[in-house]
Amino acid sequence: MNIARSLRAEARRANERRLLVLAGDPDRTRERAAAALDAAGISSAETTVVGPESFLDCEHHEQSRAEELLGRTRTAVVLDAHEELRPDAVGRTVGAVDGGGLYVLLAPPLETWPEERDGFDASLAVPPFSVEDVSGHFRRRFVETLRAHRGIAIVDTGTIEQDGLTDPPPSRPVPSPTLPTDAWFRSETYAQCLTDDQRDAVQAFEYLQTDGEAVVVEADRGRGKSSAAGLAAGNLAAADRDVLVTGPQYRSAAEVFARAGHLLETLGVDFTRDRSSDPQRLSVAGAGCVRYAPPDEAASLPDGPDVVIVDEAAALPVRRLEQFLDAPAVAFTTTVHGYEGAGRGFSVRFRDRLAESDLAVTDVSMTTPIRYGDADPVEVWAFRALLLDARPPVDQLIEDATPETVEYRRLSAADLLPDEHLLREVFGLLVLAHYRTEPSDLARLLDAPNLTVRALTHEGHVVAVALLAQEGGLSASTRATMYEGGRVRGNMLPDVLSTQLRDEAAGVPVGQRVLRIATHAAVRSRGLGSKLLSEIKAEFTDHVDWLGVSYGATPELVRFWADNGYNTVHLATSRNATSGEYSVVMLDPCSDDGAALAARHGEWFQNRIAAVLSDPLDDCDPDVVRAVLRATDGERPVSLSEWDWRLVAGVPGGASVLDTNPKPFRELTRRRLSDPADATALSAQEERLLVRKVLQAHPWSAVAEELAFVSERECMRTLGGIVERLTRLYGDPWVQEELDRHL
Repeated sequence: MNIARSLRAEARRANERRLLVLAGDPDRTRERAAAALDAAGISSAETTVVGPESFLDCEHHEQSRAEELLGRTRTAVVLDAHEELRPDAVGRTVGAVDGGGLYVLLAPPLETWPEERDGFDASLAVPPFSVEDVSGHFRRRFVETLRAHRGIAIVDTGTIEQDGLTDPPPSRPVPSPTLPTDAWFRSETYAQCLTDDQRDAVQAFEYLQTDGEAVVVEADRGRGKSSAAGLAAGNLAAADRDVLVTGPQYRSAAEVFARAGHLLETLGVDFTRDRSSDPQRLSVAGAGCVRYAPPDEAASLPDGPDVVIVDEAAALPVRRLEQFLDAPAVAFTTTVHGYEGAGRGFSVRFRDRLAESDLAVTDVSMTTPIRYGDADPVEVWAFRALLLDARPPVDQLIEDATPETVEYRRLSAADLLPDEHLLREVFGLLVLAHYRTEPSDLARLLDAPNLTVRALTHEGHVVAVALLAQEGGLSASTRATMYEGGRVRGNMLPDVLSTQLRDEAAGVPVGQRVLRIATHAAVRSRGLGSKLLSEIKAEFTDHVDWLGVSYGATPELVRFWADNGYNTVHLATSRNATSGEYSVVMLDPCSDDGAALAARHGEWFQNRIAAVLSDPLDDCDPDVVRAVLRATDGERPVSLSEWDWRLVAGVPGGASVLDTNPKPFRELTRRRLSDPADATALSAQEERLLVRKVLQAHPWSAVAEELAFVSERECMRTLGGIVERLTRLYGDPWVQEELDRHL
């Protein structure tokens, strides 16, 4: 395999990586891979195979376990894609190859590969679709990028299609960064920095020794930001600081602990690890430590840390990130582009919240690669093939967009594939709509038979986009499987309504679920999101039974969907571990069958909501509760017995107390908060009082303190006045007389 030898030699000379594609028969390509690595002089100890079987005597992982390579460096990675090509596995493995190394891709013959259906394609075939309905657009585009980019050699069925040689100049030695003269961290720290960027990032972390400071480090993969955070964490722990580290998963923060531990050893600091491999706590002999907690736990700042480091912050939603602003000092490290969390919620939304906080913010950008040279062609290819750097149009192109100037477009893969700019704008906006976007989402966008894209464009540029998923229309056998707890891919809303809410018929009507919707940041609050939803409703109303959505509930989002005709039918009783929100399900019926589905689930929701708010949802944000209830059908009348009414009527005058039986008071509150009419003109604070005390049953003392009442007595008196107004609003004449009797 002279081609492999030549590729490796060129890669080493330029401190870049090269990609070798071996296409054809599975057995032959695996044999050629072994021969190529041998010819390139790469040992099995420096190689990892990612694929269905371990055909080399080296480290091996399934594609589903590709994350095992995160934060690690290998001379060669072999991705065996004969049985399937998982886009996420490409994104997770390509960055592990060191400068001078080879990324080897094994695949079927390239001409026929897009037409074949593999294991990943099967995952896109959600019922009622079959794998034959999945297109091969992603792999077709993937093959085109392999053939178009430099630094990629292709050997297809034994024929060298392209040699991948670029004849680059030899790499120039990267000078060691100079040591800062005014550093607080120990000098041994900066001796471990490999670039000026990394040195500057580490020095910025020095601000964290003082309360009221925030540091933001942004970089692409392979720039050493997690290592910089680890060096800082080690120094802070050595100075008796308690450093809490969090990230989407521990694996994303493992490098922080590795570098912190190595530095502590270098400094001669006495410390212990809670376990020998993958430690989640480094405890210094004094009071200092570096400890990990997942985002949902870390957000409460357990045990009062001195410093919080949020690794891969872009993979977390904005409301979760906001909770870390209460830390004494906090750092956020984030990948600008890449599978770890390409969501722009951090850069577009959270940065505004950070700027408005009381924290002094220091920004650092790291651009110099550490593992390979600046002009590495494999990085360029990966960004293009997986759209890791996709972004919406620049502000100037769309800043004049209004609902009157935009065009509604139905975008198919046939529209997106030949227009790279359109594809990048669409995917770039979809990235904005979710806190975690991965390469597999691009494949779903292009190939999944149940997904469709709708957009608003202004002078040809995308200003708003929605990704829709067809759900429902399931066979009796599929519905039975779902109802009995079996796993059915896709069909999220029918699944929730069937399994959790015990409605087997929920899978019969056909709907379109809005998976994601986003409006360009430069033109928000102009009604473009609502315009897009109204166009979607007009298009689909005669073809489906319902439109639906599920998302982490915030007051603003619930109001947005309610204003666009969607009604609440479910509020989850456990928080999403990453977002920290309770998810809400909302429906907008389009047919009689859809209306029947929404009506019965709306009724069931109102029947159970008071009970769950006093138990699993007793910590739900009262403003979320208010918004969710307001987005229900408020026509259901109050149903109280004569005894219930006498109890209620006695509370305002002090003749009876709420705690005797909270149930009728919850029914009145439920009716009032779900009533679109404003007959009682309750203030937002009064409604919060109803939620916290009546629905969520918080103690009087806690409610009075949270809502800033002067005393518990004033809080009780205010609630009595509210009960009087609700009694006059909903009670019959005899109830009014009973009320007046006690006032």
